[in-house]
Amino acid sequence: MTRPPSPSGRPSPLAAVFAGLVALAATGCSVASAAPEEPRRLPAPAASDPAPTAKTESAVLSGGCFWGVQGVFQHVKGVARVTAGYSGGQWTTANYEMVGSGTTGHAESVRIVFDPHVISYGEILRIFFSVATDPTQLNGQFPDEGRQYRSEIFVADKTQKAQAQAYLAQLAAAKAFDRPIVTRIDPLTGFYEAEAYHQNYLYKHPDAPYIATYDLPKLQALKALFPADYMAKPVLAN
Repeated sequence: MTRPPSPSGRPSPLAAVFAGLVALAATGCSVASAAPEEPRRLPAPAASDPAPTAKTESAVLSGGCFWGVQGVFQHVKGVARVTAGYSGGQWTTANYEMVGSGTTGHAESVRIVFDPHVISYGEILRIFFSVATDPTQLNGQFPDEGRQYRSEIFVADKTQKAQAQAYLAQLAAAKAFDRPIVTRIDPLTGFYEAEAYHQNYLYKHPDAPYIATYDLPKLQALKALFPADYMAKPVLAN
């Protein structure tokens, strides 16, 4: 279904609600079954991260629209830089118009550069699943639909892969969510920075209807659920 864009470049909230109701009527699903999971403070990873050997590390995550995911991690202590971009496809198709078709293999992603002496990779994943994404939504994040909005962890090495697999297994065993977790774990084959106008979008456009409706509540949840990790002043991408 094609939804009319809002001035912010995303579907307007009213259009998204209308599209969602039409889709639910067509599939016979109930509104309750389609509702996104609520933010919650998930348990810390049971397995500790290896002792850090570098001053900085990177995590590449996809969890729906990159505006909100970037905005969340720009307010996390220990994070030095968060960049919006694309992962999962070829560099030749790493642009917003092509990625928006859902056919490039790319997902809207963020690259988080952090100090592992301040915050661990495991804690990054914990915050990601607690407030930044709903890992039970397949190929989309309400109200955005398509593979380019899928929930995915792009791992840089065997250590990150093992940590991600262990944490997803821990959450599944604990039945942390009401529905099965569908987040993918795949090797990081490339990260391509998004266009300049997408960087710091939440910071630049806090009053945009999409941001106010879907992304600012993520920041409120971060502050409420992880006060020790929250910092008021965001770290902005250059």
